[in-house]
Amino acid sequence: MRMQAVWNGRVLAESNETIVVEGNHYFPPVSIQRHHFRSSDHHTTCHWKGVASYFDLEVDGQFNRNAAWYYPDPSPAAERIKDYVGFWKGVRITPAGEAESARPQV
Repeated sequence: MRMQAVWNGRVLAESNETIVVEGNHYFPPVSIQRHHFRSSDHHTTCHWKGVASYFDLEVDGQFNRNAAWYYPDPSPAAERIKDYVGFWKGVRITPAGEAESARPQV
């Protein structure tokens, strides 16, 4: 199923090749809209996946700090999600097409 990550009315990522781990959809790096992503110096550690790096999101001048994460050097157990991007902090993950109603009308 094709999934979308949507925040502030914009599609940040879209793919039919997400990987679901612990209830989170991880999007392939080629599927993200890079112009909405800013590197963050924030990091966290998962006991089995390793150290996560984060992105801030920017849409129409609004920022969502540390709202996307990825594992640039995951543990062997999490190798399949290397560089795939997960989202939280209000980013909605929906089947493609369902997010259409979230976009502002012009």
